[in-house]
Amino acid sequence: MARPKPVRYGLYPWTPDYGLRYIHPANRRTFEWLEPMGKLFEKIDETDDWILIRYDEQQFKVSGELFTELSEKPVFSFGDLVEEVNPEPGREPHRGLISDVYWDESRDRPRFQIVEKKRKIKRVFEPEELRSV
Repeated sequence: MARPKPVRYGLYPWTPDYGLRYIHPANRRTFEWLEPMGKLFEKIDETDDWILIRYDEQQFKVSGELFTELSEKPVFSFGDLVEEVNPEPGREPHRGLISDVYWDESRDRPRFQIVEKKRKIKRVFEPEELRSV
């Protein structure tokens, strides 16, 4: 039985200015709507022609030319259950699932957004502001 490939994390800084040849025809519209710039993807598979990347629950076939792999795995990933470490006084901590992973290029680190009770929290959290539950 073949071993599953390890998940790799990286950036895919595609914008419409690059043109459509980098995105598989079946994924062009949804990938463009995602606005991939500044988001962290999971690379889950590759073939000779395409790589398969995932963002939250969506998968996309894209050209491997623009994918830049990160050297370290982020502390949290899509679907991880987390809780806010230091909530404002008098408020319960936010607790939910990681829904978005953004890459802060200036600080060379990930930032996270969560869904709590089926609603996305507007705030984007730094890694040290969350803990696994």
